[in-house]
Amino acid sequence: MKYLYRLYQLLVALPILIVWSIVIALTVIVGCTLGNGHFWGYYPGKWWGWLIVRIFLLPVKVEGRGNIEKDKSYVFVANHQGAFDIFLIYGFLGRNIKWMMKHQILKIPFVGAACKASHQIIIDKRGPKRIKESYDKAREVLKEGISLMVFPEGARSFTGHMGRFNRGAFMLADELQLPVVPITINGSFNVMPRTRDWHFVDWHPLSLTVHEPVYPVEQGPTNVASTMTDSYSAVMASLVPEYQGFVENPDQ
Repeated sequence: MKYLYRLYQLLVALPILIVWSIVIALTVIVGCTLGNGHFWGYYPGKWWGWLIVRIFLLPVKVEGRGNIEKDKSYVFVANHQGAFDIFLIYGFLGRNIKWMMKHQILKIPFVGAACKASHQIIIDKRGPKRIKESYDKAREVLKEGISLMVFPEGARSFTGHMGRFNRGAFMLADELQLPVVPITINGSFNVMPRTRDWHFVDWHPLSLTVHEPVYPVEQGPTNVASTMTDSYSAVMASLVPEYQGFVENPDQ
């Protein structure tokens, strides 16, 4: 069965993934250039993520979507197990979001141009001025009522376990007094871990658990620390036992 699945990936899933990614990227670029950037910057990506998960025949379980309200702005924070985290969140969270992502993404053909056209939040740490510009842009997105999606570990896990959370997303939420919604991803590390990028996908169920929002109780460093701790605990508590516990991520 393993080798049949790999043959299916080579002959069916991979060609569809490549063509679909190019089509969606071009749709985003043209749509955002000519029309509503919030619409064209999200819905094609949603269709992209949903189809990629489906063409690889991966079962998906989503819990807790009822914890988030329609038309409310949130800062979503999730653990980062692998490449399929992006497809899972885009395709199955069901919220119009902007991503906070590394500037290296811009180098990916078609995808990078689509991210730039759709005004995703590009984090460029090559100097204080660029960092400030990134956070200023994130601030404006949140003020417009769009939600922000962040992987606060800053990089994919090497082990499936969680590393530490960085403070940036929680500081933004504190400044604007917005709720933080923790999200737990399970299964993505088993599907394609970071150490096996560009290899065959392994079949494994995926799950997305949307926790109750963590609302600000005050403003300032104490609230930032409290929100970050509560969010981390919520994400950790829903990880499968195999990946429970903190493990240092060397490139955080």
